[in-house]
Amino acid sequence: MTSSEPHGISRRSVLRGAAIVGAAAAMPQLLTSTPAHAVDDNTGGSYTVAFDDNAAKRQTILGLGFEIQSDSIGSNDGPTDDGLVSGVPLDLTAAAYTRFVNDLLKAGRSDRGFRYCRLAMGLYHRGVTADGKRFQDRYPDQTKKLATMVQDAGIEGLGVEYWSPAPHWKSNGQLGGGPNKDATLASFAPAEAAAMGDAMVADLDYLVENSRETPSSPPRLKIIWWSLQNEPNQGASYSSCKYTDEQYRDVFNIIAPKIRADYPDTKIHATSISGWWNNRGAVLKNNATSMQYIDAWTWHKIGADSNTQITENYTGSGVDFRPVFNNEFEYLGGHGPVVDRDTLNTAQSIMNWMTFQNAPTWWWLHALKPSTDALSENYGLGTWRPPGAPTDSRFPGLQPGDWTFNPRNWNAVAGFVRFMPWDSVRYNVEEPHPTEANGGLKTHPNGVTTPGNVTYRPDQRIMAWKTPGGKPVLVVTNRGNANYTFTVDTRTTGTFRGYRYGPSTNMAGVGAKSGTTLTLTVPPLSIEFWVHD
Repeated sequence: MTSSEPHGISRRSVLRGAAIVGAAAAMPQLLTSTPAHAVDDNTGGSYTVAFDDNAAKRQTILGLGFEIQSDSIGSNDGPTDDGLVSGVPLDLTAAAYTRFVNDLLKAGRSDRGFRYCRLAMGLYHRGVTADGKRFQDRYPDQTKKLATMVQDAGIEGLGVEYWSPAPHWKSNGQLGGGPNKDATLASFAPAEAAAMGDAMVADLDYLVENSRETPSSPPRLKIIWWSLQNEPNQGASYSSCKYTDEQYRDVFNIIAPKIRADYPDTKIHATSISGWWNNRGAVLKNNATSMQYIDAWTWHKIGADSNTQITENYTGSGVDFRPVFNNEFEYLGGHGPVVDRDTLNTAQSIMNWMTFQNAPTWWWLHALKPSTDALSENYGLGTWRPPGAPTDSRFPGLQPGDWTFNPRNWNAVAGFVRFMPWDSVRYNVEEPHPTEANGGLKTHPNGVTTPGNVTYRPDQRIMAWKTPGGKPVLVVTNRGNANYTFTVDTRTTGTFRGYRYGPSTNMAGVGAKSGTTLTLTVPPLSIEFWVHD
């Protein structure tokens, strides 16, 4: 039964606020003229942020997202049904839970930090009803515990996305992809797709209704985002379901209207791997029904070099434009010999999605991963030790029911959660255009020229915004091997205070600077946030 209370905030008003007004929405706003005072060398450059000019405003940045592992799967992305009952916040002690909410989900803020919590239906929320058609809690009060976490952290709501439909709808009758990782739907007949859509609406109703503290209290969970299928083009041993591009479109066109009818304020995204690119996106872009229901295009640029957001165009143009963002980022292959650069690469991924692609949000994969998982350090902002789990040399001293940060991941994200509150507005930055010989990046290896046919420093990045209260903030990064000096004309007076992050540094104070122009010498492998008083 669908709740009579509002399910979420206004979908269309949020996306209007996130997009750039008018024709500017079709393409990212990039500098096309070099400032007269630009310095073209490897030691520093001059930048201008027109904090005093409304014309410099760009998109509204809604906030960041993360995924929660509220249930367990096997290590190293093994089979889904490992028989364990373990997850977050279930496993955490009371003290560890409080620290998790305050220090990670809110990043030390007093109000709220992350905005969206991604929930993998059929994977990390996978209890199944007796008829195999719908999902429910796999352990007592799973949804209530999730709702308490969302409420305590001030998170707006869930991004619900299917890793697998319930087993009844699958070709192999199970959540996982099977030994050949090729499980798909049992039937693509319209009537069966419609019945599965009704079951998916019921899944959302279950989450909302079971989030109440008491039967008469209001629901504590809102469904903010929804997606039909995570990575629909590929299977896995864990929960998954494969669709051809045309099958995805046809099923989407049957189910998305059902989601919209019952949850009119929920935003729908596609394709949760490659956005509008390739044939997967083309069959949606070219279908009028599909485009009625797609509110954003989502990519998985997993561990990719942040330069790809400079050299590639993810925004599209014309009728197919929707806000674009990365809703999954992690490192699959392990932290290699340049592990310290991963911290800077992650931070620059956030910055470059927002600067060059006008993304309204960006999502890391997992808040916490279990110490029993071989990929914990690759996937998690932190690691928890499940009760009964053995000690692990990677996390010395970590006690059962407690958790610890993974600094190389967390330190890349923390400053954005802390210093970029919801609905901050990005301001354009005029950058110097270095030559390729002096660290500039002009062309992609496949010959694609950067938008505007200009060069940008791939290892020294800058982004600026104003908080909803009007406070100017800027962030600068140095992924290089030597000091780099940003000379930034902020076009505003007053004092900025600096906070440094890096592979082993978190919110280290670096002093205060006053005056219109800031001279910021940033050491190698460092991220600095400069916040106006």
